Amino acid sequence: MTTFRLVTFALASTLFGCEPRIEEPVPPSRDVRPDVASSPDKAAPTVPVKPARCVFPTPDKPMRTLAHPGPDPNCPADPEVPPNLRSGKVRFVGAKDKPVEIVAEVAERPRDRARGLMFRTNMPEDHGMIFVFNEQPEVHEFWMRNTCIPLDMLFVDRDGVIVGIVENIPTMNDSTYSVPCPSSYVIEVNAGYCRRHGIVAGQKIQLDGV
Repeated sequence: MTTFRLVTFALASTLFGCEPRIEEPVPPSRDVRPDVASSPDKAAPTVPVKPARCVFPTPDKPMRTLAHPGPDPNCPADPEVPPNLRSGKVRFVGAKDKPVEIVAEVAERPRDRARGLMFRTNMPEDHGMIFVFNEQPEVHEFWMRNTCIPLDMLFVDRDGVIVGIVENIPTMNDSTYSVPCPSSYVIEVNAGYCRRHGIVAGQKIQLDGV
């Protein structure tokens, strides 16, 4: 960001005894620039304002509770062999419990992002999945089709800031879930994980191997 400084030249007069003494003009300096506001042919410079970051705040209490916090008993059988995804680490900076870190499977190909955590019947507390979107950040919508464990979803921008969290998402439904802020990553963890570890919107994450 460039900052313009406006310096106005001034002449000062001071009386010494009976004879006035006129100060000499201020000599030109490289730091002194013309007063552009006084020129009718030039508009005053404008300083670009950086837009505020979009963050959807985490409410004090969850917006939804789960009738069945465990895996769905009606989970369908997996029709294919699950893909072997590479893993990385996600560290939650600023969480209540320190350190808070999960091992996250990395879903970066379109087919892996479409499948997500479908057909899983369990996931360790310190595990999850991170969806990587290399395109321009946008508002991403997720659903729970064939997803048999309830989840928390964290939406993260390209700077690593959590811009919103959707908590306690129930299993096996086709409703869409999102936050009204653009994101470049979406992280899925077990439902209630964010509350248990003091993770809220506005905090940052650190990625290792993602």
